[in-house]
Amino acid sequence: MGNNYNTAIIMEGGALRGIFTCGVIDVLLENGITFDGAAGISAGAVLGCNIKSKQIGRGLRYNLKYCKDKRYHSIKSLRKTGDLFNVEFCYNELPNKLDIFDTDTFKNNPMKFYCGTTQVSTGKAVFHECITGDETDLLWLRASASMPIVSRVVEIDNDGYLDGGIANSVPYEFMENLGYNRNLIVLTRPKGYRKKKTKHKFLIKHFFKKMPKIKDAVLNRYSEYNKEMDEIDERENKGISLVIRPPKALDISKTEKNPKKIQATYDLGRNEALKRLDEIKKFFNIES
Repeated sequence: MGNNYNTAIIMEGGALRGIFTCGVIDVLLENGITFDGAAGISAGAVLGCNIKSKQIGRGLRYNLKYCKDKRYHSIKSLRKTGDLFNVEFCYNELPNKLDIFDTDTFKNNPMKFYCGTTQVSTGKAVFHECITGDETDLLWLRASASMPIVSRVVEIDNDGYLDGGIANSVPYEFMENLGYNRNLIVLTRPKGYRKKKTKHKFLIKHFFKKMPKIKDAVLNRYSEYNKEMDEIDERENKGISLVIRPPKALDISKTEKNPKKIQATYDLGRNEALKRLDEIKKFFNIES
């Protein structure tokens, strides 16, 4: 694949809605479908990186195992550390000891992998290419998934970063500008979903009063997101990109503790990918 096109998979975030994406990428891995590049935002990065390390089932596995574990995510962690998802557990204990992230495979896989963040000083999207899966890459992945208000700002090279979805929820334009012109876009909202203006303006203005660029980006996110969805629909209708999305709204919370809901979300992703497997192969000129 890739003789006539530069191919990519592009993955939206959405906290544990990203379990849907895990189902999709596992089917792709099981069927030997590869890409020249990949880009993920937030959960699309921290769960989607398993496509480069080729770890089928990993994203589902540790979420099922630790969904009720207060070390993973809890209000106690938020109060104590400023992070709803505990940093030490998520970015050290989990990938280095409990469900080891395969950095060797990640590093040796020629597919390029980018994660998107939002720079605090500008409110703009900044992308990092994760090459080795080492501590630096994990820091950028953490920044990509650091949801506003429930996460601390992540400091990297004397600048601060937060969740990539604030500035750019689905980085199809970023990948197209890099030359990827045949793309699979994985969304975690059903077709037709559009965001509304936030009901929490006061909270956002108060929380980000010393970060005016982030404040403006968060308040304007609904408009940027809806514009992206319109452009993705247009790409899909023209056959420029292939889009996989849930057939209905996902019944899963950002900090889901019910293993059955996590499994059901994963199964939904698998089912959508399996249902469209022949279409995916045709789109990327893969012989059956």
